[in-house]
Amino acid sequence: MNNVERANLVEGPVGRTLITLTIPMLFAFLAMVVFKLVEAAFVGRLGTEELAAISFTYPVVLVILSLAAGLGVGTSAVISQAVGKGDRYRVHRLTTDSLALAVTVVAAFSLVGLATIDPLFRLLGATPEVLPLIRQYMTWWYIGAIFVVFPIVGNAAIRATGDAKAPAAIIMVEVGVNAFLDPLLIFGVSIFPGLGLTGAALATVIARAVAMVASLWVLVRRKQMVVWSIPKPREVLKAWKQILYVGLPAAGTNMLVPVSAGIITAMVAAYGPEAVAALGVGSRIEALGLVVITALASVLTPFVGQNWGAGRLDRVKLSVSYAQRFAIVWGVLLFITFSAFRGSIALVFNDDLRVVAALADYLWIVPLSYGLLGVLLLAGAALSALNRPLQAALLAVLRLFALIIPLALLGSALFGVPGIFGAVAVANALAGVAAFFWLRRTLTSGSLRQPGTPSATMSTELPAAGD
Repeated sequence: MNNVERANLVEGPVGRTLITLTIPMLFAFLAMVVFKLVEAAFVGRLGTEELAAISFTYPVVLVILSLAAGLGVGTSAVISQAVGKGDRYRVHRLTTDSLALAVTVVAAFSLVGLATIDPLFRLLGATPEVLPLIRQYMTWWYIGAIFVVFPIVGNAAIRATGDAKAPAAIIMVEVGVNAFLDPLLIFGVSIFPGLGLTGAALATVIARAVAMVASLWVLVRRKQMVVWSIPKPREVLKAWKQILYVGLPAAGTNMLVPVSAGIITAMVAAYGPEAVAALGVGSRIEALGLVVITALASVLTPFVGQNWGAGRLDRVKLSVSYAQRFAIVWGVLLFITFSAFRGSIALVFNDDLRVVAALADYLWIVPLSYGLLGVLLLAGAALSALNRPLQAALLAVLRLFALIIPLALLGSALFGVPGIFGAVAVANALAGVAAFFWLRRTLTSGSLRQPGTPSATMSTELPAAGD
């Protein structure tokens, strides 16, 4: 009996299981956040035009990564449900087809991307001086996009089995390879020529290629979740429909985040570059502080999916309750820490008194809502696992556009920059409260009370890979 056949998240203490799953993903996500800051510093040393070029690529790269992340959410949700039901055939079919879907989607994006580099980035405002630098980076990024996207979906499939250590280890290896190659390929050392932005792109592609190989090894050899038989087209399309039903709303929500952030940035820009700088630094500190919630959300989806698939709604409710309580406690701790040391934290990033004052305002106003923001993020993860992706997306859109933007306009008119920060906090809190009651209503509705398929009746229609 291989590892995928046993739904290992449907038994044992719920709280301890969530902690065990979250810790390795927390370290992996922290490593990624820290490395991205270091990589930006490397590129910044090349010059202003190079830094501007890499900044232009962020929106385009973010679109593809958002799509990949959405596919990952869909993959994790549907596979974890099949694992919970003990349906071995569906686990294999969904895993194989999710990887095929990732390859198909990224190939289409890459071909279109390679053909539209110049017109697209001209449309985004790239100058003739910066455009060749953008082309250096994006050409190799598009060529290696399959290596970038594949591990995201592959790691989601592994997490769906209840294994968070392997995906975390893969991410850590990827970060380590990238950190090693970046200075060698960007600046040149010994036999390595300095390639500038081309080197930065190649370092990313090579590191992700290593991650892809590692992910495939776990899926094929260790988990035996990939099959090589040619499926019926109808089966593939059915699997793709299931994955995209959950994945597309998640991807769309991810893509809307920078749009909302851009609108808020434009509002803040009316008060000067110092306010924009404070907003940018505050957002990065926020991302770092909430990384533990991000890690918890990444494992809550497979946990809820497995237990719902197994008919263990009691464990689903308990996991959601534990996760929400943790989010509130963590949010309170962040608020206490950031508000108490806001002046000292602000001075670490800038000594301009106007930037320090604005950042200090951000670090005590917005963190007031971090607990309920965590509740919202975790609700989205749980709803996706329960095949309610549109509800999760609606909650996110409610926060981003129905609350943040109109409240920010009002706050700006009444109180200036602090009013905008306050609007973000109020929007986070209201959306979090709405998510709490929405999810509770979903969990108590009769539609979720479906019988699980016990593991003893798992399908054996398809032999394990390697059998």
